[in-house]
Amino acid sequence: MLRLDDHPSGRHFLQIPGPTNVPDRVLRALDHPTIDHRGPEFARLTLEILEGLKKIFQTAGPVVIYPASGTGAWEAALVNTLSPGDPVLMFETGHFATLWRKMAGRLGLEVDFVAGDWRSGVDPMVVQTRLAADKAHRYKAVMVVHNETSTGVTSRIPLIREAIDRAKHPALFMVDTISSLASMDYRHAEWGVDVTVAGSQKGLMLPPGLSFNAVSDKALAASKLAHLPRSYWSWDEIIASNRDGYFPYTPATNLLYGLHEAIDMLLAEGLPAVFARHRRHGEATRRAAHAWELEILCRNADEYSDSLTAIVMPDGHDADIFRRKVLERFDLSLGTGLGRLAGKVFRIGHLGFFNDLMLCGTLCGVEMGLGLTGVPHRAGGVQAAIEYLRDGIAAKAPRARETKVGSETTFDATLANYGLPHRKVVSDPT
Repeated sequence: MLRLDDHPSGRHFLQIPGPTNVPDRVLRALDHPTIDHRGPEFARLTLEILEGLKKIFQTAGPVVIYPASGTGAWEAALVNTLSPGDPVLMFETGHFATLWRKMAGRLGLEVDFVAGDWRSGVDPMVVQTRLAADKAHRYKAVMVVHNETSTGVTSRIPLIREAIDRAKHPALFMVDTISSLASMDYRHAEWGVDVTVAGSQKGLMLPPGLSFNAVSDKALAASKLAHLPRSYWSWDEIIASNRDGYFPYTPATNLLYGLHEAIDMLLAEGLPAVFARHRRHGEATRRAAHAWELEILCRNADEYSDSLTAIVMPDGHDADIFRRKVLERFDLSLGTGLGRLAGKVFRIGHLGFFNDLMLCGTLCGVEMGLGLTGVPHRAGGVQAAIEYLRDGIAAKAPRARETKVGSETTFDATLANYGLPHRKVVSDPT
């Protein structure tokens, strides 16, 4: 019989980039007795969750919840807005962008897939050039993965939105935020995104099983004209039922308990502080990698992920052998290389329910594992991270509110408190 808690003494270090560690508060919420999903108590729960999700996605529009993995939310985004044969523009930033492209093709869409090296994000100038050349406006959607979980590379969504606008192209803008939502700064409405795809098992700190579409007015209008077959994924029935706090199907009640608790935790910490915490842990991890003299897969510092770091193994060394030894010896799970990166990289997840000491323990396991498996490196990565986290750079910042300071958000003010790169914060003259 499978033993689900067959770990040595102490807590297992789950440092894959999702599913992430589930907080005890969320676990306790999940084990509450299931209630009537047609009753008034459930309606209150749903309405509170939907309002909270709007704050997480930073939108005033509807957020649709599915009892599904992120793959389901991918499909929902497509079938609600597009018709058979519609051309769409997509970009090869990694394994998950490739899978989304595969789905689009299976659904009968005509995919223009811009080749990539799996080490760089989407180039906004390429977006602008492709769209400007599309004089007939054949492209019906531009589809981008914000944070590619397989590579640790982000794409700069505001710059891509600006590129679409400069090309004066009417295509819908769809963004996968499965490994960035509630971990990295993301603004559905302000950045002009039409459909945002997300999942529960990463920054939202839940087990797998829920996924989301945040939807713009433009996307809702497109859904009325779309002809791809849809039933279960259809937005209209869900949004209509949600107005009263219900769903048109039996929802995942206990996962919704956990989602309610996770939203409360995130908003209590404050989204700017959540984003700054993730940026701090990402930077500490990268400093460790540099000290080890190991190569980070992401080529461009402007595109570093704050959710995970993918590290390239030196030639002649297998990342999966290293990961296996680390798991056996230290009870630490690291992310495997996916697709063309299998055996070539390992991924350190530093997102979700995570703090400085958890990061230090993770990096310590990595450094000891490098030594045990004979991977060429310099010692001192853990120390480099500790010094960064300790020496005032990572001093605890005041809890931030979701308001603006002058013309800049408090995210930038929080980054300034941490000593991290930020836009200049202008004091509010009032």
